[in-house]
Amino acid sequence: MDEARLSRLRDEWEKAQSKRDEWDAKVKELERRYREAEKTYVHNIMQAAKLTPEQLGELIRNAATGLPVVDYTIPGEGNIFEKEENDK
Repeated sequence: MDEARLSRLRDEWEKAQSKRDEWDAKVKELERRYREAEKTYVHNIMQAAKLTPEQLGELIRNAATGLPVVDYTIPGEGNIFEKEENDK
């Protein structure tokens, strides 16, 4: 094998390593952005449902063991279903 061919192979190898490093960095950045978006999504769901972190934890624990048991009370307002029934 001549020196020119070795040089070409070394250049190609170095180029491939450089591209791999670029892709590794891109994957890490995309993973970070995904985790952040996922946290924001869960936070928005909690806010929309007016759940406290404790209620979310309970909901997740209950869901892992079967059908979730949901507390339909809103702090300061009571049970939302009882309120609807009393309004009828």
